[in-house]
Amino acid sequence: MKLTNKRVLLTGASGGIGQALAFELASRGAHLILVGRNGPAMNELVKRLPGAAYHQVMTVKHYSHDEISELREVLQYEPRLDVLINNAGTQCFRWLEKQSFGDIHAQLYTNTEVPILLTRALLDRFNAEGMVVNVGSIMGDIGYPGYSLYCASKFALRGFSEALSRELADTGIRVVYVAPRATDTSLNSEAMVEMNRLLGNKSDSPQWVASQIITAIQKRRLRTRLGFPERFFVKINALLPTLVDNALIRKLAVIQQFARTSLKPGAKKS
Repeated sequence: MKLTNKRVLLTGASGGIGQALAFELASRGAHLILVGRNGPAMNELVKRLPGAAYHQVMTVKHYSHDEISELREVLQYEPRLDVLINNAGTQCFRWLEKQSFGDIHAQLYTNTEVPILLTRALLDRFNAEGMVVNVGSIMGDIGYPGYSLYCASKFALRGFSEALSRELADTGIRVVYVAPRATDTSLNSEAMVEMNRLLGNKSDSPQWVASQIITAIQKRRLRTRLGFPERFFVKINALLPTLVDNALIRKLAVIQQFARTSLKPGAKKS
């Protein structure tokens, strides 16, 4: 897909990956609809984007059902969409017993229900060769201690993406799923950063992740998983999960040290 003059709706536009995606898309001539909670940040972002006059901002407070319905109503009177990028997300790196009901609901709602609701609301607003892009996670393939709810939400998003892709196989609309590994954004808490350092876990820049998402869009690639050895462990986990069980059990003491802390959890991508 060539992105010149394509209309792209991007959620989580003020977050690290969101901002990087906005620059990548705008530099290729796309016309952006930036959706997120932080209106001032998105307005400042638009001023710095190539072709600022072609982009617009839509602020939501909670991605509530009413706000999603209002978004659909507004877009009903505008040109059709070419791409929807479901990028907004949140996570809480904590042992399950340390997570509140609010923490649990926020992750399941933001990471799973919101992309599904947005896709459902806008599915008939796409051009014939439109595309839904769901930004998942390697943790949508591998259950990782301390991320039980985040993994649950991303496993669900991956399943939704796969099923919807097959559901729409006889149409021109494609569903693309991209799964980054750890990425250097404000979503990471201090505990997460320190744990990854001690365990030697690698992370990527938002700019690199955004470039890989753009490549997946351009090539209309249905599934993309980022990072090595993470891609390798996804295959091992699918075929021989006990090997991954044992590898993570050996790291469990270090993971517990940080997942049980009271350090502030990761911020929301908005």
